[in-house]
Amino acid sequence: MSALSPPEGFRTRGDPPTGTRLVLIRHGEAYCNARGVVGGPLGCGGLTELGRAQAVALCERLTMSREFDDAVALYTSVLPRSIETANIIAPGLPRQLVAVQDCELCELHPGEADGMTWAQMVEAFGGPDWDDSPDTPFAPGGESWTGFYERCRRALSAIAARHPGQRVILVVHGGVIEQAMKLVEGAEPSRRLGLRTENCSMTEIEFDGPRCRLLRYNDLAPLAAR
Repeated sequence: MSALSPPEGFRTRGDPPTGTRLVLIRHGEAYCNARGVVGGPLGCGGLTELGRAQAVALCERLTMSREFDDAVALYTSVLPRSIETANIIAPGLPRQLVAVQDCELCELHPGEADGMTWAQMVEAFGGPDWDDSPDTPFAPGGESWTGFYERCRRALSAIAARHPGQRVILVVHGGVIEQAMKLVEGAEPSRRLGLRTENCSMTEIEFDGPRCRLLRYNDLAPLAAR
């Protein structure tokens, strides 16, 4: 430590990151979001017109900034809204990247509620009270909140280990980003953060050994004025 540097516990910036950097991009607005439908494989519906415009705006930013030209891999979930977003932003990423689809990166698995409206889901299954019972499945055949956390923790840790010291792009979902933020905070699996992660925003986390650092959250490419 130099004489000009504060002690470790006071430092707010430092050298460029050397750990694995995972850039988690939330997909653009999907039909399930706009229509109030539970968005598993049946209910997703892909991107709305607005969702496509959001992805195009992000692509335009990345094409100009070239901020991810050092990325070595691209991952998506298997849901249409994630895949479509990745396809649209691809021109702003290194040309050699081929998206790898991984179901471990999906939004919380909804089970039998997939494709229902939220009102139908509540009428049929009541809806879990995860504040009191975080181990309760979302619906029959679906995941619990703590089960979702464990899946995301396992998936993100595996990707970080696969690409040591490199930057990786993941086009995922708001729920996945919330679980990743819990890794940064060291939060309990049952905790709910109540984040408001915007469509096509970027969150970047550095995995540095056992430690996770937040490099950015909700970094958004605004739509052009019309």
